[in-house]
Amino acid sequence: MNPPDTKQRVLDASEHLFARNGYHATSLRNITHAAEVNLAAVNYHFGSKEPLLEAVILRRLTPLNEIRLSQLETLLQKTARDHAVPNCREVLRTFVEPTLRQRREGSVTSDFIALIGRTLAEPRGIAMTIFMRHMEPLMNRLFQALTLALPALSRQTLFWRVHFAIGSLSHIMRCHERHATVPEGVDIDLSVDDLIELYLDFATAGMEAK
Repeated sequence: MNPPDTKQRVLDASEHLFARNGYHATSLRNITHAAEVNLAAVNYHFGSKEPLLEAVILRRLTPLNEIRLSQLETLLQKTARDHAVPNCREVLRTFVEPTLRQRREGSVTSDFIALIGRTLAEPRGIAMTIFMRHMEPLMNRLFQALTLALPALSRQTLFWRVHFAIGSLSHIMRCHERHATVPEGVDIDLSVDDLIELYLDFATAGMEAK
C-alpha cells in the first residue's frame, strides 16, 4: 500500500486537529508538524487556512451529498412516473441512510463526524458558514420533496419539523456511543440497518404528526 501523498497527509492531519481542537485553536504550524510537511506545501496546495478547512469539509461532504441527492432524485422521478405523492419515510431515508452508513465506516470518517459535530455546536464561525453553504442546495431540495410528501403542513411547521429531525440525526452522529449510563437490558450496539429503521420510525412519526 502506497503512503499518502503530501496533500492527503495535510488533509488528514487538518481534519483530525480541527475536529479535536477547533478551527481557531489549530495553527498551520500544528498542521505541518502533524503532517510532517513544511508550510510551503500547505500554501502550494491550499493557499491559506480557510481554503484548507473548506477542502477538509468538502473531501467527505461532497461525495456524501452526491449520494443523498441521487437517491432523492431517483425517488422523486419514480413517484412522478407513478403519478404518486412521495412517501415521507422514503424521502427521509435518502438523507439519513447514506449518513448513518458513513458513520459506520469506522475510523476513516470519525474525525469528519466529530468536526461536523463541533461545527454544529459552535454555529458562529467560518466552519459553519462553509458547511451550510455547501449543504444549502441539498437541504432546499429535501424541503421541496417533503412539501410534496406532506402537503397539509404549512411551510412554517414543515421547516421546524425538518429542523427537529436533522437535530436528532446530528445527535446520533455525535453522541450515540457516549451515553453516561445505559439502562439494564438496553443494547446500543445496533446494526446500521436497525439504527436506520429506528430513526425513521421516530422521525417519520414526528414529521407526519397531526
